[in-house]
Amino acid sequence: MKKLLVSFFLIFCFSASYGQWLWDYGFNVGASNYLGDIGGKEKARRDFVMDMKLAKTRWNVGGFARYKWRPKVSLKLALDYLRIEGDDKLSSNLGRHYRNLNFRNDMFDLALTGEWFFYENNDLGNTYRYRNGFRAYVFAGIGGFYSNPKGFYKGSWTKLRPLQTEGKAYKPIGVNIPVGVGFYFTIEKKHRVGFEMNWRTTFTDYLDDISGNYPDAPPSNSATNELSNRTGELGTGPVAGEEGAYSFFVNSNGSPRFAGQKRGDKTHKDSYITTSLSYSYVIRGKSSFYRGRYGHFFGKRSKRRVRKIRAKF
Repeated sequence: MKKLLVSFFLIFCFSASYGQWLWDYGFNVGASNYLGDIGGKEKARRDFVMDMKLAKTRWNVGGFARYKWRPKVSLKLALDYLRIEGDDKLSSNLGRHYRNLNFRNDMFDLALTGEWFFYENNDLGNTYRYRNGFRAYVFAGIGGFYSNPKGFYKGSWTKLRPLQTEGKAYKPIGVNIPVGVGFYFTIEKKHRVGFEMNWRTTFTDYLDDISGNYPDAPPSNSATNELSNRTGELGTGPVAGEEGAYSFFVNSNGSPRFAGQKRGDKTHKDSYITTSLSYSYVIRGKSSFYRGRYGHFFGKRSKRRVRKIRAKF
């Protein structure tokens, strides 16, 4: 994955040296939301935005470079820094609520996407000067991310991956598939202001450190044991047979018994979605061939003599 992204980056840099008039560079700021095992209301886990908790909306910031590869297609390389977060206490589902897990994950996301413009207006206002325009597009691509989930424990955020709270190891780096829709306005040929919604589906179920079952035996490490099973902080929880996505079993003395029982939903992978506003600046052309043919679009007057034509009315 790393070699693939490096190769695309080198191609971008090589192309820039020959056709910088096709490029724009910019930054974006916006909101991020997590879609996974924590969330929802009274029902069991549901796909896409049905389980999204708006109360846990967090931020994302990033930068990007975009290259117009074809008249209807652009390529974009983007790096984002974002936070996703979730807490079982916000769920009205009994199983999820009494599971009492929480997490926060500050992530780095690097992606290469292709944008296809399904609508274009290169002369807003019909001025015939072609200085202001509008484009709407859909996109898809491939990306990689660095993940570092943490749980709030004893007044501070503790890294969860090294603790292996389910008795399983998982990697901090993964692959995702970004897809989405966006648009931007071009102002005075140089400035672009846009909006984009980006849904990234992953191939891991551990963005929130929750996936399968509780460990078969209580972890020997005290921190791991307490962060793996946090139901005791709220009491005994629901008894066996109560409706809920994660029904618990209870011993004869009323204490919860979790060894080997369901902790998360491993049949669905985690994902996250970002919505962002962006600004970018279009680089002026440096190619002599381009200036000779199209330089007048960037305020350069053609050296050829323009023949004046009088109106016949």
